[in-house]
Amino acid sequence: MENDKYLKTVIIDKLIGNEVKEFEDVTIDEVRLNLYLNGQKTISMMCIPKDQDAHAIGFLMSENVISSMKDIEKIHISEDGLKVYVDAKINKDSIANLYKEKTLTSGCGGGITGNIDGNIKVAFNQTSFLIKANTISSEIKIFYKESELYNLTGCVHKAMIYLLDGQTITAEDIGRHNAIDKAIGKCKIQGLDTTKSLLFVSGRLSSEMVIKSVMHKIPIIISRTAPTYLGVQIAHKHGITLIGFARGKRMNIYTHQGRIDV
Repeated sequence: MENDKYLKTVIIDKLIGNEVKEFEDVTIDEVRLNLYLNGQKTISMMCIPKDQDAHAIGFLMSENVISSMKDIEKIHISEDGLKVYVDAKINKDSIANLYKEKTLTSGCGGGITGNIDGNIKVAFNQTSFLIKANTISSEIKIFYKESELYNLTGCVHKAMIYLLDGQTITAEDIGRHNAIDKAIGKCKIQGLDTTKSLLFVSGRLSSEMVIKSVMHKIPIIISRTAPTYLGVQIAHKHGITLIGFARGKRMNIYTHQGRIDV
């Protein structure tokens, strides 16, 4: 199975009623991925050693360090999978801001961002993209059902980009922010347009989750759980449709509900 290489076996004692039994269990692998930009180490990220190139691209674009795939001259993953080397034309102000701010996000895995509210200079999202509420309801069922690593370990988050033609791009990681970066990075590598798409994420919709949607001009972001107040404020300010508690045929639309066809 493809995902077996990301699993590690452990021996556990399981309490069942009043009896303790020894079992073999599986956990998810977790490594420190080092990102080198133009020959210099830029940042380290705790993650699953999977889709490392997409992870690097998604992160750098989320932080506005690079603006498009055209900025990248070369990308290389080390043989051990623990280093990603990117040669690219970069936004030096964004790099400086990332080093200056180093805001520890609320995402699982403790992500870092320089895009705190007030530093984001992105045009208000005015897209007239429309999606049926029934499509959201059906896709979120698939989103949670088809998560192999979660089903095996119960220890990962997932992100999915739903594109205008119905195509979906998914990624999983121990951190919600990492999963989003990987899914977006996959789209960018394939040259897919995310400006008319939906971003499904597992877990809460905190500010850094919404900011990623802002930075990549994704008009709609959806979760089955709750947003934070700052997440709602950022979505409202930047023209993002924010949906939480999407379960069955119910959902809470917090901002810009005009994109949802009911």
